Amino acid sequence: MPSGVTSRTFLITGANSGIGKTAAEALAAKGGKLVLAARSSSKMQPVLESIRQRFPSSEPQFLEIDVSDLQSVRSAATRFLDGGTPLDVLINNAGVAGTRELSRQGFELTYATNHIGPFLLTNLLLPRLTESVQGRIVNVSSEGHRACKALDWSKLEPRSVPVQQGFRDYAATKLMNVLHASELARRLSGTRVTTYSLHPGAVATNVWRALPGPLAWFMKLFMLNEVEGARTTVYCATDPGLASVSGRYYEKEKERWPTRLAQDPALAAELWRRTEAAIESVSPR
Repeated sequence: MPSGVTSRTFLITGANSGIGKTAAEALAAKGGKLVLAARSSSKMQPVLESIRQRFPSSEPQFLEIDVSDLQSVRSAATRFLDGGTPLDVLINNAGVAGTRELSRQGFELTYATNHIGPFLLTNLLLPRLTESVQGRIVNVSSEGHRACKALDWSKLEPRSVPVQQGFRDYAATKLMNVLHASELARRLSGTRVTTYSLHPGAVATNVWRALPGPLAWFMKLFMLNEVEGARTTVYCATDPGLASVSGRYYEKEKERWPTRLAQDPALAAELWRRTEAAIESVSPR
């Protein structure tokens, strides 16, 4: 990996708050250039202005995207690629939990936001990442993946009626993040792009925004702050010592074994195939 972070470009989804925002600030402080992706330009504007004032060399750009909406993902990827901005590191950070809502294409929102949308975005941006001297893809997962004992493939099918999505669904999507990173590593073997998944810690962020207010408030009393939570994300995105490894899982800036299920190459390949089929099933003909 090139020495330092200076002049390397980082695209971060869900960058208007929480771990995404804090990671962006940390990368800007190290000299990185930023593309901050989120749904709302009004919520992102204060973040952009703050980073521009404190770290003008980071030249932060805003990329409007709703990662749960595949049409929005395609549009954002096209705008980014057409703009000619280089890309060294993609950080799939946007996430949600505890929703009762469907995405625009009819997928349960937790699955659309945490896995299906990031899967498509990653594939669309791969051509630019492979142009980097050492490209990286970082999936923000969770130790919650350990609670998932099996994947329900019907969750990758569009439906017409939303159901409440609980911790079991969140855990399944976090397992998908780990499997996605490992399958990407296999498919990108021999290229200059490496992949990582990580547990940031139980962090008090807006990922819990869909939960009832009192419950979310109580949970956050026992969680890490955002600065602590962003450290492993920044580590995976920048540490030179990780340039020669790919597809691994990290916590507290150290490699850690995920569950046996998360290490199953056949399951990772099946997830890839079924996610591609899910996206194709709702793609315009």
